[in-house]
Amino acid sequence: MAIQKLFVGPNPCCSSAKNAFHDCFIRGCDGSVLLSSTKKNQAEKDAIPNQTLRGFNVIDAVKSALEKKCPGVVSCSDILALVARDAVLMIGGPHWDVPTGRRDGRVSIANEALFNLPSPFANITVLKQQFSATGLSVKDLAVLSGGHTIGIGHCTLISNRLYNFTGKGDTDPSLDPRYAAQLKKKCKPGNSNTVVEMDPGSFKSFDEDYYTIVAKRRGLFQSDSALLDDAETRDYVRFQSRTQGSTFAQDFGESMVKMGYIGVLTGKQGEIRKRCAVVN
Repeated sequence: MAIQKLFVGPNPCCSSAKNAFHDCFIRGCDGSVLLSSTKKNQAEKDAIPNQTLRGFNVIDAVKSALEKKCPGVVSCSDILALVARDAVLMIGGPHWDVPTGRRDGRVSIANEALFNLPSPFANITVLKQQFSATGLSVKDLAVLSGGHTIGIGHCTLISNRLYNFTGKGDTDPSLDPRYAAQLKKKCKPGNSNTVVEMDPGSFKSFDEDYYTIVAKRRGLFQSDSALLDDAETRDYVRFQSRTQGSTFAQDFGESMVKMGYIGVLTGKQGEIRKRCAVVN
C-alpha cells in the first residue's frame, strides 16, 4: 500500500504523530484513542484535548487492507505506531524501527484523557511528573516536545497567555513581547476558529527550528515555554538550537520507541480488533 496516498486533508502527518502520543499517555499504547464513543460511554476520541486529532481514516484504511491479507494478526495499536513513524518520515523526520506485537485495549474513557494528557497550560513541574509517571525521562520530555515542530494550535489555547494571564488583563511575561504582538494580530479576543503555526515558517517540515523558537521565548504554548524553567530541559533546548539539531532526529526516534512501550498489552491481554473504532 502506498501510504502517501492516504494522507489527505490538513496536516495529516502532524496528526498521525500526535495520535500516537495521545494514545500512549492514556492506558498505554493500546489503541484506545481510536475507539468511538457509544450510547453508554464517551470515548477518549471525544475528550476536549483530542477533538483536534485527525488521520483516523488512514488507520482505518491500513487496517482494512491488512485484514484482507492477514486477518486478526496486526493490531490497531501497532498500526498507530507504524503510521506515526511513516508520517514523520514523510516530512523529513527520522526513521526508527517500531517494535510490534501490541494488542488492543477494550476500554476508552473521555475523562481519563481530559485529566491525564499533558496540557498546553502545564508548568514544568507538572510536565515532569506526568512523563515520569509513564516511565519517560526529563530528556524524553524535552525531545518529544520537539514534535511541536509540526502542526498548528488554536487561538483559544493561547488566549489567556495573550490577554489575561494573571486575571488582570496582562500578557504572559515569559513570552517575547514582539512575538506576543504578532500573535495578537492573528488571535483577537474571543477568537475560537483561527489557528496559528506552532513552528512559524516550517510547521509542515520536521526540523530543529522548534528549539530555536523556544530559546527565543517564542514557544506557542505555556508548556513550550516551560522547557526554559528547568536546567536539564533548558540545556537540551539551547544545545539543539546552537548545533542545528545535531542529535534531535536520533533522540526523537529513541524517545518514540521508548514511548511505544508504555503500558503495552501482550499475550492474552486485550484483543486484535477487526475494526479500529469498535471492540470485537
